[in-house]
Parts: sequence; C-alpha cells; structure tokens
Amino acid sequence: MFPSRRHAPSFTLLSVVLIALIVAGTALWSSDDESVRQPPRISARHAQIDVLDGPQRQQRVQLDLTLFVPSSTPAPAVVLAHGFTGDESDLAGPARRLAARGFTVLTYSSRGFGDSTGKIALNSPDYEVTDARQLLDWMARQPEIATQDEGDPLVGVGGTSYGGALSMLLAGSDPRVDAIAPMATYNDLSETMLPNAASRNPIPASTAAHGAEGVPGVFRHLWARKLFEMATGDPTSGSTSPPSTTSSSSTAPPPSTAPGDEPLTCENFVEQLCRAYTELARTGEAGESTSRMLAAASPSSVTDNIDVPTLLVQRQDNALFGLEQADANARQITAAGGTVKMLWVDERAGRGFPPSVWEQVGDWFSRHLHEAGGARGDRPTASFSYQLAEKTDEGSETERSTLVAERYPGLEEKSVPRFALPLRGGATKVINPPGGSANSPPAPRNNDSAEEDGASSGVATSPPNTPSPEGDERPAAQTAVFESRRSEQDVRITGVPQTELSVTSVPGQPGDDTAVLFARLLDVGPDGSRTPLGGSSAAIRVTDLAENGAPGTVDVALPPTVHTLKSGHRLRLRLSTTDAAYSSPEEAAVHRVAPAGRNTISLPSVPAEPVEETSPPYGALIGIGTFTILIIAGTVLAIRFERSRRRPPEPELTHVPLSVEGVGKSYPRSPDAVRDLSVRVEPGQIVGLLGPNGAGKTTLLRIVLGLTRAEEGRVRIFGHGITPSAPVLSRVGGVVESPGLLPHLTGLENLRSHWEATGRPLEQARLDEVVRIAALGEFANHKARTYGPGMRQRVALAQAMLGMPDLLVLDEPMNALDPAHTQRMREVIREYASTGRSVLLSSHLLDEVEKTCTHVVVLREGRRVAGGTTEELIAADSVTAFHVDQPERAARTLEGIEGIGKVEVRSDAVYAELAGHPTALAVNALVNSEVSINRVGPHRKLEDAFLELVGEER
Repeated sequence: MFPSRRHAPSFTLLSVVLIALIVAGTALWSSDDESVRQPPRISARHAQIDVLDGPQRQQRVQLDLTLFVPSSTPAPAVVLAHGFTGDESDLAGPARRLAARGFTVLTYSSRGFGDSTGKIALNSPDYEVTDARQLLDWMARQPEIATQDEGDPLVGVGGTSYGGALSMLLAGSDPRVDAIAPMATYNDLSETMLPNAASRNPIPASTAAHGAEGVPGVFRHLWARKLFEMATGDPTSGSTSPPSTTSSSSTAPPPSTAPGDEPLTCENFVEQLCRAYTELARTGEAGESTSRMLAAASPSSVTDNIDVPTLLVQRQDNALFGLEQADANARQITAAGGTVKMLWVDERAGRGFPPSVWEQVGDWFSRHLHEAGGARGDRPTASFSYQLAEKTDEGSETERSTLVAERYPGLEEKSVPRFALPLRGGATKVINPPGGSANSPPAPRNNDSAEEDGASSGVATSPPNTPSPEGDERPAAQTAVFESRRSEQDVRITGVPQTELSVTSVPGQPGDDTAVLFARLLDVGPDGSRTPLGGSSAAIRVTDLAENGAPGTVDVALPPTVHTLKSGHRLRLRLSTTDAAYSSPEEAAVHRVAPAGRNTISLPSVPAEPVEETSPPYGALIGIGTFTILIIAGTVLAIRFERSRRRPPEPELTHVPLSVEGVGKSYPRSPDAVRDLSVRVEPGQIVGLLGPNGAGKTTLLRIVLGLTRAEEGRVRIFGHGITPSAPVLSRVGGVVESPGLLPHLTGLENLRSHWEATGRPLEQARLDEVVRIAALGEFANHKARTYGPGMRQRVALAQAMLGMPDLLVLDEPMNALDPAHTQRMREVIREYASTGRSVLLSSHLLDEVEKTCTHVVVLREGRRVAGGTTEELIAADSVTAFHVDQPERAARTLEGIEGIGKVEVRSDAVYAELAGHPTALAVNALVNSEVSINRVGPHRKLEDAFLELVGEER
C-alpha cells in the first residue's frame, strides 16, 4: 500500500535520515577493529580425486571432497575428518566457521563412506592414513593453500571420533602436519573393543583420568556389531542391507562362519577386518593377527612421534571413548614433546559439538598456524577446562558452568589431588549365570528392596532358584552392592575414580579361573535418590584366580565422570556379572568379591576456577554499541512509518522456545475456546497438555504453529511474535492433522518431498539424523501405502523433525497406536528432547504422558487449572505411602507430628496426608522411633491428579 500524498514528505525525510544513519554506522563499523567486521565471503569448491589404493598401490580409489576457500588466499589449511558412518557433509558447518577465520578448509568422505569408493579398513596405516597423506600431496598443489616448502602445506588436522583418531595417526606418520585437534576419539582401539578396568598392578593416580592399561578385557560385542551394521549391515552374513528397526539387546554374537570355512566376503570392509570381527564375535578374544591390526589402527602406535601442538576434546560421559582414552593421548603426546591442551565437554544434551567448542578449535589453529596468531589466536587460554552440570536450587533445571585450570595435572609435575571415601561391606558371592545371559529372572523382592532402599552394604541380588555353593547358607547372586559413608563435604569429582577389589574363585564350582564383572558407581542422596556416574559400566576381567580360595587383588578404574558429590550424599558401587553390551563367559561360575586394600574409593578432584568471559576491545565495544543503537533507531522508525508486522524479539525470551501469555480465542460455537491461557516451555522440556475434549488443547497448538491467530494475549517463540508467515516458525516442527503421505512414494521420498516444498536446501533437512531418531530403518524405503497406523505416525513425526527444529509441537502423537508402537514413540520423543530441543504435545493417554513428559499443564474449559513437573503434579496435595515393618507404631509416630493430616493403616503400609510437611521430616520421625522403612512414595498417579483437577469422577 502506497503512502498518501499528505505523508509523502515525512516518508521521504525518514528515508534520507535512515540512509544517513546506516551509512554513518557502517563507516564507524568499518573503521573499528578487524575482529568485529562481518565475516568474509566463503566459496566452496567440490572435487573428486583419485588416490592409490592400499599397500599394493596398483588400483585407485576416488575420494569425494569439498574445499572451503576464504576471500584472502593463499591461507593456512585445516583438514576436518568425519566420524564413523558419516561423510564430508557432517562437518560443513564447522568448515565454514573456520573458513570465516581465514583458513582454507578441506572436508572429505573417507573411503567407503558418502560418495567415496574403496573399502573400509578402520583407520589402517595402509589404507585410510595413506589416503590422507595423498590428500596432503594434493593440497600442496592448490593455489588457495599456503605452503612452507615444495609439497609441504601449512596444515592442521582435526576430526571427530573416527576422524579424530585419523588426525593423530596422520600427525604421527607425516611430518607435514603442523597442529591437530582430535575430538571425542580413542587412544587404543584394542582397549576400546576389549576394555578392562582392572589391573594387577597399581593404576597410577597422577592424572585425573588414568585408566587400566595393557590387560585383555571383555569384548564390547553390541557396539562392534552396530558399528558394522551401521556401515554395511551384518558383515558375517555378507549382507549390505541396513540394520533392522527392531531393538536388539541379546548378548549372543551374530552368526559367523565355522573354522576352516572360506573367508567372509564383506561388501564394504577389507577382508582382514571382517576376519577380525568374526574372531571377536565368535570367541570374545583377539588373536595375534587381530591384535596386530587393532594396534596398528590405534593412535597409541604413533603418539611417541607426535610433537605438534594438540588440542584434545573429549565428551565427559561418552560410553564408548571415555576420558581415560584422552588422558592416555595427553600423557603420550606430552612425553613425545608435544604441547597439549585438554578440553572436556558435557555433551549429554546434544549429538555434535556446540559452536563454542568449534570456536576454541579455531582459536587453537589460529594460534599455531596463522602468522602472529591471527585475529584472535593470541588470546591467553588455559591448558585444561571442563564443564560441570548441576541442578538449580529448585531442582527443575540444569545449569552448566565451565571451569579452567592452568594445566592438566600429572602431565609434567603435579599430580591430581584426590579425596578418599571409606567403602563398607564384606565379601559377597556373585554368580555368572549359565550362558552369560543378562536376561536372567529378576531378583527376589526382599533383596531388591534392600538395594533400592539403601540397606547395609554387601547386599547381593540373585535370580530365583540359583544353586548355592556347598556349605553356604545364602545363594550366590548376580549383583553385589557396596557403599561408602556419607560425605561430610561437597566433593567435585573430575575424572576416573579408583578402588581396589578382592576377587576369589569359589572352590567346587563350575567355570574356569576367570571372573568377569561390570562396575557402576551411583550418587545416593539422603532421600534415596540415585544418580549414575559416568556414561556406562566399567568392564572388569580378572584372570588366574586360584581355586584354593586365595584372593586375587586388583586395582579398578571406575567409569569416568565430572560430578559434584554433595555433603550428606554417599557413593554406591554395584558389581554385576552381566551387561547386555558385553560378552560374558558361557559357563556358570561363582566368585567372591569384596573391597580390598584400604577399602576406599579414591576420587580425583582437579582445582579449577569458573571461566571469566573475555571482554571485547574497548574500541570494538563502542563501535558495536553505536552501530547497534543506530540500526535499532532506524528499524524502529521504519516499523513505525511502514507499519511492518515484523518486531524485534524480546531479549528476555530469546532463549525460551515457547512463551504463551494470556492468550484468548473464540469461535461462533465455542465463545471461550481458550481464555487467559499461559504456558511456558523451556529448552529440553517435554510439556504435556492434558484436558477433556473441548478443553482447548488443539486450539492452543494451532495458535503456536501459526495456523490460527490468537485474539488476545501474546505468543512468543524464541522471543519472536507469531504470524502465519513469521520466519521464526522455521524453528518449529509440528503434527496437528493426520499425516498427508503420498501412498505411491516411499517414506524417505515423502520426507524429501515435504522438505523440498519449504524451498530450503536438502542438506539442511538432516534426513539421516531424522531417520535414525525416528527409527524408520529399512521401512523408510517401503511405499507409504504399505504402512500401518504406527508406521504412518512415526513417518509423520519424522516429517515434523526435518531440519531438527528447536521446538516440536505434536497433537495426540500416540493416538490409535498399539502398545509396542506407543513405547517406541515414547522413546523417539525422549531421544529428540535429549538433544536439548523441546517438545509440546497433547494427549488423552494419561499413563503415556506420565511416562514421557517432564512437565504437565492441565486445561479445563479453555483455562489452565494446574501445571508443573509431572512429579509435582502427582505429589501435590496427595497421600504419601510409608511401607514399614511396624505400621501401628509408625502411625502413632506420624500422628504426633503437629499439623499433619489424616493417617491410616492398611496392611504393612501407613498412608498419611502430610499437609505441606516435607517427606524428609516424616522419615526422620519414623527413624527416630526405630521404625524400619522399606519404601516411601506418593499414593496416586497422574490419572488421579487429572480427574481431581478437571472435576470428573473416575
């Protein structure tokens, strides 16, 4: 719409003023520090190059690559290598970030992945490492890359997981590499595939995360099988089909050929690797040839040659490549003369590394590759940093802080300080069940309760009908539990806790002289709450046990963690004989385990300080501030005179996925569909909307998705107001109606078609990640007309997840699903939220909301009647059940608490209305009255709370 003639002069004046403001601001910006300018333009050049294949070098392999080129060349180069099952596109984002900092960045698909040809050899020096060396030859000939001599590019190498190990293997075998940044990777592939947390010799405690080394361990069969399946299907069957969508927790190894059979034919793997996998799957042990292959593909084989600056980035709770692997890399590279910086990252909320980590990678390469440190490479940095995640005082949110230390302790001089907690408990018999199956029957209820409720240490849990050793009164168990005393102060655990165990073979029992155990450490709060420490169990294999009862004593490195053990909390050590991720001995055996040595758990605690934000240069601050003010002023004037519908986001809500405040909406037949409704969704939350039919759930979801306009109130997504065409809606995915799948297309084709309709590039859809999270598997390639209701719903959910939006909005996602599909849908939603994203869903399945959602909002007649965490809603104004050994005495004790509500005895339980009193107060009163408590908990479910809130009868 054109302005009227009366307003034309004002509009012309406005335009002149606005242009003048922008020109002035741009001039001021341009005159300021180089570091605050807009990033230069980046160009990308795609290529496919031939390299000689393998040790014979008689054939060629084609590698697919992309070169990201900055505006100013020639420039120092960075090579980024992807993780296993990935390809070059995985690192396009970080590559552009580094290119914006003045690097020429090369990403490529390793052999056997993406569009590159050749067979996977698992980072073999003869294959993947040789490929990478030929890439350096090619880079030295490119005009965009700075060189130090003929054939010698100025280059750093980084990578994640599989690619991180490649960066070290390349640096240890090619002197042309000038700096490296391995991320989330391993040191010794044998220790990764056959880990052993136990050692007959004392495990050094000088560094924070020193693990046990050099002793053959337990085959991690589930990971190894999935590793092969993800790349090509099960190699032992010669299949190249994708893995099944059926979840497998079986401990049985995949089928393999018998000894003497013809060599296996693997479509995507070199023959030697297939044979090694088959041997491990069949026997659980590595023969001489397999051991040599794993050693050659391990960075530990070349770390004594790495003397270049090394940034080691490791995930703190990684179940596969733990902190002990980064610790070993740091020790070995330091011993070789390299400069090491260590960075531990808390990445439980996401799959990849956040931009802040890639910024540190850029700083590292700038410092060691750019002349004079580059634009930001000369900033002082600590040599060690880690992240600490802690609950807020309210307990509803997790705060992450970064702590830094001058150096990683133990590499050169000072050892890491340690804190010891006494470990209580006597010897306990444990049984390895026949067949080594982790799917044994559950333990008897009395034993289970003893462990759950923190009874005396030395508790054992066993399956029914387990034969007891001759002369023993108590049957052997699959799990032994030992506990420390309560900590008298807050202890920050940073690294690998250590302990000492005595393991004995029980005479007269079947089995050999080897014990296999799996250790897990838990933080037990005063209220009985338990928090597992570390990403997985620590596998323990103790050999040469004497059958005469003489104990075998071993040092044990427990799962690495970064965690604060609060005052009043204690540690619980659980030792089990089975774990679904590992192979266990086939023959039954009984062993006796107990704490040994000083009977303590040794906890590393690195002194560190919270990181301080670096202030920008004063001149840059003035330039940025002035320019920002000018732009805001010009924008406000433009909005006022041109009546634009776009408004700047509200600063306090820019990190809030959804804020609904006082929203109202009416329809002719429903004048109060939604009235004065307010809802807030924080990052990582799964918020469930509950309410009877007509409560306003679907209306609210349609308003959030921009399908319906609210008549009152405000809706903000990451601080932005919602209109039908609001750009911020690109950060939202939703399923409100039935999925409109085209029956003649496959699920994958439907997903591509839906994304292409948005007009965005296909690579931004993140199809592979979406298909993985939604667990579509092979069904993604089936025609949509063959799908049942459950699969159609999962494809619809995958459709909503395309591009991995930050907020997912779902209307009745589990409607009409059978129990199996309902459970899988619940897992999909939880996994999506575990990436740090948020989910808002409505449902009438109260039990599923209780199991799925972290928070619940209850609606009635368009209004909000209750909200909070699921636990709060269940517990509010409810009856608490105390399962005790003396119910009558417990009832009298509780009735004596001033202001308590009704108290009632039923069988072995006492039900009390606490009337606002904390549960801990009632528990302490019962303990002081010498009443033994077996279990405490709320005596109602979400269904009870819902019916009470909406005023409906059961």
